[in-house]
Amino acid sequence: MRSDKIKRGLERAGNRALLYATGLSRSDMIKPFIGICTSNTDLIPGHAGMRRLERFIERGVASGGGVPFIFGVPGICDGIAMGHSGMKYSLPSRELIADIIEAIIKAHSLDGLVCLTNCDKITPGMMMAVARLNIPAVVVTAGPMLSGRYKGKRLSLVRDTFEAVGRFKKGEISQHELSCLEMEACPGFGSCQGLYTANSMACIVEAMGMSLPGCATALAVSAKKERIALESGEKVVGLARRNVLPRTIMRKEALENAIIVDMAMGGSSNTVLHIKAIANELDIDLPLKQFDEISRRTHHIVNLRPGGEYFMEDLDAAGGMPAVLKRLRNKLNDVDTVSGKKISKIARECEIYDNDVIRPLNNPYHKEGGMAVLYGNLAPDGAVVKQSAVNKKMLAFRGKARIFDSEESAMQALLARRINKGEVIVIRYEGPKGGPGMREMLSPTSTVVGMGLSNHVALITDGRFSGGTKGPCIGHISPEAAIGGPLAVVKNGDIISIDISARKLEVKVSDREIKNRMSKWSPSKPSIDEGYLKRYAEMVTQASEGAVLKK
Repeated sequence: MRSDKIKRGLERAGNRALLYATGLSRSDMIKPFIGICTSNTDLIPGHAGMRRLERFIERGVASGGGVPFIFGVPGICDGIAMGHSGMKYSLPSRELIADIIEAIIKAHSLDGLVCLTNCDKITPGMMMAVARLNIPAVVVTAGPMLSGRYKGKRLSLVRDTFEAVGRFKKGEISQHELSCLEMEACPGFGSCQGLYTANSMACIVEAMGMSLPGCATALAVSAKKERIALESGEKVVGLARRNVLPRTIMRKEALENAIIVDMAMGGSSNTVLHIKAIANELDIDLPLKQFDEISRRTHHIVNLRPGGEYFMEDLDAAGGMPAVLKRLRNKLNDVDTVSGKKISKIARECEIYDNDVIRPLNNPYHKEGGMAVLYGNLAPDGAVVKQSAVNKKMLAFRGKARIFDSEESAMQALLARRINKGEVIVIRYEGPKGGPGMREMLSPTSTVVGMGLSNHVALITDGRFSGGTKGPCIGHISPEAAIGGPLAVVKNGDIISIDISARKLEVKVSDREIKNRMSKWSPSKPSIDEGYLKRYAEMVTQASEGAVLKK
């Protein structure tokens, strides 16, 4: 066992003494040492209920014959960090989490790992660590929250709070109703109720075979989730004894399955960054164009909020991810999973309980998958849009550019009602280096929707979007403005053309004019020139590469 490095041999007497000081017995020294990496924190509703899941995982590890050791990693709530400088830390925290797990596992020579996670950057950070370390591991996502209730209607975070701000500014709802929505939209712990980034990643992890069947959709408040947590603890001990490694599961075929499932469900555009980052840790080449190729041949068959009307609780009741796998079984690679079952067996053994929540392939919501990758003179290296959440009328759009060099300035213009129909809101210098940290733009995009402008304006950025964003919002523009991407020289009034079906994003300016403007452009001083974000900005790659850190 890997843990023999710290517990076997005469020279390890001191090491054993310290282990005994934690309460271990002599008999524990012959058992596998299993790390339980938890992102428990009172700051995030998706993680506030993890204490009880930690207990069930511990129980499972012990009943499986292992010794559990809990350690923690930090977590950031994207919703709470949204709309201010705090969001600059969200994506960079992904790399911190992966590095912390590497440090703890390597320093203590643990034999196996259970990752207890839930929200946006924490799940991919843990998956990156699992891929990097390649020790037996199981991932437990803590589950979605229940929908809220107000006046007989079901509520979700984005539509009924962030978008409600725009509805209030428009005069559609009162201050009293907005206050009631704030109180009722999120009734308890769990990840936000729609197919936003947290739940998109949970579904992807299960589709890749790194979570037990049913884990992604089992509600945070359910006993089902507790049973899955316990079984995950038991399962990882067996994986450790047999030395079943993540890289035997997380092969390129499994990553392709993850993309197929993501496109079929219309998941968050952030998943492109995260799947590419996981592939990077696995030394697997996964070009951005492959996401678009898979999307073109994958039907969109699950339509949860924000694009649709269903919730994660509906998907769970319809059969969860096993049912989605069943629907897609002829399109998926038949790979192994941590459960010991192949994807085909998981699909075969389940039932589909609702043919509208998980539609048949001959009756999809859309013929193409959830995302599209656009190219053109504004995005030579690509840009990403969640096309399944775009109104059919807005798949092609031309408008005059309205330039903003930060999210805050764009938000001020929106709230002051200074954005006109027919315009393309351009938010730049928010990319991985320029932000730094590539902030999500949920505040402006949801305000656009709430103010009734989503069918009249578009928004493009070198930043990124929350999984809760809908409408013609194009992010991940690469190369970003801060390093001299074409977005840096777009001017107010320039005509921007968007054609999602044709995969085009262009500014109607000649190549000669762009070259002339670029000759006069010079980079501005970094917005943050100290601490972690300074180091991050110096090392981070472009969104088209997954915004990973490299020398």
